[in-house]
Amino acid sequence: MAERKIGIIMNGVTGRMGTNQHLVRSIVAIRNQGGVQLNNGDTIMPDPILIGRNESKLKALADKYEVERWSTDLESALNDSYNEIYFDSQTTVRRAESIKQAIAKGKHIYCEKPTATSVEGSIELARLAQEAGVKNGVVQDKLFLPGLLKLKRLIDSGFFGEMLSVRMEFGYWVFEGDWQPAQRPSWNYRKEDGGGIIVDMFAHWRYVIDNLFGNVKSVSCIGKTHIPERIDEEGERYQATADDAAYATFELDNGVVVQANSSWAVRVNRDDLLTIQVDGTHGSAVAGLRDCKVQHRVNTPKPTWNPDIENPFNFEEQWEEVPSNQEYDNGFKVQWELFLKHIVLDEAFPWDLFEGAKGTQLSDLGLQSWEERRWVDVPDIKA
Repeated sequence: MAERKIGIIMNGVTGRMGTNQHLVRSIVAIRNQGGVQLNNGDTIMPDPILIGRNESKLKALADKYEVERWSTDLESALNDSYNEIYFDSQTTVRRAESIKQAIAKGKHIYCEKPTATSVEGSIELARLAQEAGVKNGVVQDKLFLPGLLKLKRLIDSGFFGEMLSVRMEFGYWVFEGDWQPAQRPSWNYRKEDGGGIIVDMFAHWRYVIDNLFGNVKSVSCIGKTHIPERIDEEGERYQATADDAAYATFELDNGVVVQANSSWAVRVNRDDLLTIQVDGTHGSAVAGLRDCKVQHRVNTPKPTWNPDIENPFNFEEQWEEVPSNQEYDNGFKVQWELFLKHIVLDEAFPWDLFEGAKGTQLSDLGLQSWEERRWVDVPDIKA
């Protein structure tokens, strides 16, 4: 049994997502389990070098998680042939330029989304990687959530019959930062720093919708900045210049209609921070991050509209839980393992930079729809 070490440049790991999901729950977890196990008994062992601008934060992370290599010098890390993969979880406004540098050095690319600040920039990255012949992938983590995997199982089994509509509700109350600290960084609320919920969440909704329900054909979107002033990490007031809520409808090429509400200014009265209800001729399902419940047509109650009497139904009790039937690992970690196998074994990895560009495209078109107050068609992106 052989161990294949693979050097990974991890840029932007001092941020919340980079630290928690990519470093701790993915790369460190893979190292702690003994690497990625292959069918022939060999293992892939990721060997990260942590890259960032804050030396003290990098050192603290490296010491805490027993990572030997860290540096503030991205260029030196890119010049080291031992490092085969470049990973980027920086803020969006910094991402594209660093990815271009990594492509020019022949590194394989794995990155968070949005991959760039515009669809043109995202397509440029995809084509540069294609021309350079480097393998590439984009994080599309929600496809690996237990709730969505259960939903995919229902779709593949034909449970819904003809799928009719999808309702997606996402969000929670992000505190303004005065009497309670905010749960999200202040740049999320500044358009000039790449913030905004449309830019953030439509990249997710694109791959969720495309992979589960059908290809997005057109979009209608209204955005809002419900909380115009917030308090930043230093306790200073600032103007929120980016949208903190979006109310969108997507028409799919198969006729399915998807409604998606996204908000950082909503209080949760549902089963989870994200719930997806799918209705079909033969049955319906509601999926959260981990759970999924269903109602088949033979179990569907028959209510009638009568506001003059007490409601005779407890509707929530009339749904059945979909069993797990398997163990679910962290979705970020699962996709990291698939990407590492893609690099070493050339196994299929369909979530490339062109797929990432589709997410940026939908964000751009959602913003255009809001600005022009109209439906906007979604053209194909050609690889």
